[in-house]
Amino acid sequence: MPAGCRPSSRAMTADLAFDLDFPVGAGACVELSPLVRRVVAGNPSPYTFKGTNSYIVGRDKVAILDPGPDLPEHVDALLDAVRGETVTHIVVSHTHRDHSPASRALKAATGAQIVGCGVHRSARPLAEGEINLLEASADAEYRPDLELAEGHAVEGPGWRLGAVETPGHMANHVCFALPQERALFSADHVMAWSTSIVAPPDGSMSDFMASLEKLRGREEAVYWPGHGGPVKDPQRFVRALAHHRRQRETSILNRLAAGDRKIGEIVPAIYQGLAPPLRGAAGLSVFAHLEDLVARGVVASDGPPTLTGEYRLA
Repeated sequence: MPAGCRPSSRAMTADLAFDLDFPVGAGACVELSPLVRRVVAGNPSPYTFKGTNSYIVGRDKVAILDPGPDLPEHVDALLDAVRGETVTHIVVSHTHRDHSPASRALKAATGAQIVGCGVHRSARPLAEGEINLLEASADAEYRPDLELAEGHAVEGPGWRLGAVETPGHMANHVCFALPQERALFSADHVMAWSTSIVAPPDGSMSDFMASLEKLRGREEAVYWPGHGGPVKDPQRFVRALAHHRRQRETSILNRLAAGDRKIGEIVPAIYQGLAPPLRGAAGLSVFAHLEDLVARGVVASDGPPTLTGEYRLA
């Protein structure tokens, strides 16, 4: 499943500046802080940027956070990076195939527990006749040894990873706080390079916005995301993300007021200059907004909201 929907310009939208400066090669282990190292998987794409970030937390007895896709070369790179150390936990933020599948290979190689998010689930049931276009992107085989709910934690010498439930991008999405460095592993919820895709039925815009608001109440100094470089001023960035989403909602309402009725009409009007490979993701994002607007009574649809349905102002 795509993690982000990259903007057409290099740096920013009207309200939100992105950082695309990430000169990182796949497989290299980079020390980011006294407690955090990063290895990037070799799965670059328009949706995963340069690849999935896997993090090693701690020294000697360590956790591997977001093990990434099940690519043998990536698993080998992670094992090389922790050679001589003991992996105690394999921590998973959510069950998209670019984040969780390598957990099984790492467990087989290290004996470490798989912990973190629960099994894959959607934010809502399918509507009658609806097809889940995202099914192939989900890691349905993922089974944690220990599910970490809000406030639960795992720890090792000098480090602690506390679960912060942040549904929205996916229903089971979890971030992890590292209080020793005032850091948050924000996975695909907040990324410096792009906005995150929120796509029903697996994702929910109302949940996503609530999770953003939740993070605004926290005091971490840096976010380490699932793709791209760090979010260095997270409180400002999270505020800008929320504002950006509200602006997108206003743009959708303006298109409905102008007479657009279908998602296929709305997307080219509000995502001008978007690369063709990203139009499907943009459509899913508009769908997430419309689903939320219908639930709030701002927009009406004939029957449950769907990708092919018609919408109008309530």
